[in-house]
Amino acid sequence: MSPESKKLFNILILGIAFMFMFTAFQTCGNVAQTVIRSLNSTDFHGSGYTSMAIIYGVFSASNLITPSVVAIVGPQLSMFASGLFYSMYIAVFIQPFPWSFYTASVFIGIAAAVLWTAQGNCLTINSDEHTIGRNSGIFWALLQSSLFFGNLYIYFAWQGKTQISESDRRTVFIALTVISLVGTVLFFLIRKPDAENVLGDDESSDDQDLEVNESAQNNMTKAVDAFKKSLKLCVTKEMLLLSITTAYTGLELTFFSGVYGTCIGAINKFGTEEKSLIGLSGIFIGIGEILAGCPTIQFHPDTNSRS
Repeated sequence: MSPESKKLFNILILGIAFMFMFTAFQTCGNVAQTVIRSLNSTDFHGSGYTSMAIIYGVFSASNLITPSVVAIVGPQLSMFASGLFYSMYIAVFIQPFPWSFYTASVFIGIAAAVLWTAQGNCLTINSDEHTIGRNSGIFWALLQSSLFFGNLYIYFAWQGKTQISESDRRTVFIALTVISLVGTVLFFLIRKPDAENVLGDDESSDDQDLEVNESAQNNMTKAVDAFKKSLKLCVTKEMLLLSITTAYTGLELTFFSGVYGTCIGAINKFGTEEKSLIGLSGIFIGIGEILAGCPTIQFHPDTNSRS
């Protein structure tokens, strides 16, 4: 397999692994509050909204230290470990307890920060200035298809149901846990790319010297260096401007991934279809995101001809 083909293979595996993991996780997030409402009549008392607040609060705080973790552990093992915590969070719904539910929320917040930092690292080392647009498009198209497949399952599994029984809940979340674990294992298929030009090779000679010296540094030095770089990046003009749109994206994500589906599932006028329509709304959101991501896939005719 040529170096370019190996990199494309890695991007495809990365996208497929995320597709499986987020088929499980985004479907879980979409139905979590609806499931919890059916549980609140039992000994369990919790809130999906509180859980999501914990997840994304911890996620935000952890992003400062996760580059250090990825620098020490490496992107592949980092993504695998994070995938296990994602699977653990989903598995909590099989037999939920308030303490396990909120504890898992903290762990998945940390895992999410590690996962996305490692994903960015993996995407970068398997891309160059000619392929980064194509590879990003392929990855995001595969990732966003997770909304379609996961919610398609919910649509058929909950059709005609007005209440989510214990059997229904366990069947759905056992299936989602298995799907998440499949995606987690797929990370081991990612191969180390051959040493050649990757995105960022055109940086200054100072940066190149730094990369050479890093190979001789111990793990603690690597971790401290990665943390310092993160702090410096946070206060750059580009990141400060980008934070405005990022904040808006967070509000939009909260609405469509947690609030919108829950509202649909609570509308009694929909009758026996109210729960399955949660899945249907997620399907159409997924289709929209797939269609929006496809135009970013750019194939360059000279990509495979370069040595």
